[in-house]
Parts: sequence; C-alpha cells; structure tokens
Amino acid sequence: MALLRETSAGYMTNLAGRLFLRELERQLAPIGLTPAHMPVLLALEKGEALTQKTLAERARVEQPTMAATLNRMERDGLVERRVNPWDGRSMLVQLTPLAREKLPSVERAATALNTLVLDQLLPDERVQYFALLRKVISVLEAQEEKAPWP
Repeated sequence: MALLRETSAGYMTNLAGRLFLRELERQLAPIGLTPAHMPVLLALEKGEALTQKTLAERARVEQPTMAATLNRMERDGLVERRVNPWDGRSMLVQLTPLAREKLPSVERAATALNTLVLDQLLPDERVQYFALLRKVISVLEAQEEKAPWP
C-alpha cells in the first residue's frame, strides 16, 4: 500500500503547521519572540496569573517543556513567578510589563499571517475550513481521552 503525501491528512496537516510556524517565527523574530512563547502569551494576556501546570495543560505540552519555556521567558524578562498564595508548593506565572508592551506587535504578526493565508480562501471556504478543522480536532481529542498520553 502506498501512501501519497497529498492525500495523507496527517502529513498535509503537519506540513501546513510547520510552514505556519516557520512564517510565524519569521514574523516574531523582530519582536524578540518565538512561536514557543505564543501559548504562554495567549494564556496570560488577560492579566491573570496561572500555575505552570495550568499553562502546560492549556498549551498541551509536557510539564518539562513548559518549565523550559518559562525559564527562558523569565530569563528574557517576559514572565515573572511568585509564590501561589493558595498553595505555597506552586508558583504563579504572569506577564511582565515588557511582555505586555510586545502584545500589540504579537497580535499584528499573528493577524498578518492569518490574513495572508485566509485571504486565499473565499468566505464560504473559510467557514468550511474552520468547521473541518474543529471536526478533526474533536475526533483526535476524543481519541486522546480514550488513551491519554503517558
């Protein structure tokens, strides 16, 4: 059985995702950020402070990956940690003023990338594209619930 890349949902989705990330990386570089910062920025942009565990869950990454990301962001002055007043064993993470200053530029970069791609689709195609993505994500989330990652 021969799998064709052009008809492999996994391959094509992965390729699109990698190309999105590469372009996002190019757009964020002048701001001094990387795509790895995006889940943290999006989770904390409203001003709330969250635990590393919550951030890892929202970003759907392992705790060590989130810890490394937060360490780099703290080193770069983008996040600060403080003791969780409700649970002294954990820390709360929040954006620094420096990170907050960058948020409008991050939003412009993400909007420009989405516009670049979505402008190639007709309005009905955009609606269908997001509906199909939600459907694929839903199937994969249900699969993950059945057999969670170890």
